[in-house]
Amino acid sequence: MLSTRAVGLGSALRQAALKPRQVTRNSLVRSVLAKRMIQTESITPQAEDRILNEQRLRRPSSPHFTIYQPQLTWLGSIANRVTGAGLSVLLYGYALAYLVAPTTFDSTHVIELLSSLPEAVKYAGKVVLAAPFAFHSLNGLRHLGWDMGKFITLKGAYSSGYAVLAATAASTVALVLM
Repeated sequence: MLSTRAVGLGSALRQAALKPRQVTRNSLVRSVLAKRMIQTESITPQAEDRILNEQRLRRPSSPHFTIYQPQLTWLGSIANRVTGAGLSVLLYGYALAYLVAPTTFDSTHVIELLSSLPEAVKYAGKVVLAAPFAFHSLNGLRHLGWDMGKFITLKGAYSSGYAVLAATAASTVALVLM
């Protein structure tokens, strides 16, 4: 009895016990009406893809980070990934260029090219290389601290994040002035 109430079948079962003819008549009507009220047709796989793509375009999109207030934790995470990818692209790009044309990208040609550039371009290039390198390296140390169980609280995450930003600024200046 308890299970019928939980499912909500109590009144339906009492009705079936008191009026069995009406229940069989209703079930007969339901079974007749349920048969082939909906017709299906075969469609091509291309039409299936088109219908599916149209349905996907009409779906609401989930909230994106543009509706949230920027926070140091997720900005630092995004910046760490971007700087890591950028440094990887530079490293692998230079390595592939050296493999393709070793005489063009050897150290003497690179030094000659850099020495012929104006000072402002040299300093801008140093900043472009030093800032991502410093941030990614120092944020990697922050992640190692997290792996050891340090700075895991919200206050610790923010204080270590601000420390990484300050150390990044100081080390970028130091690397640029070398």
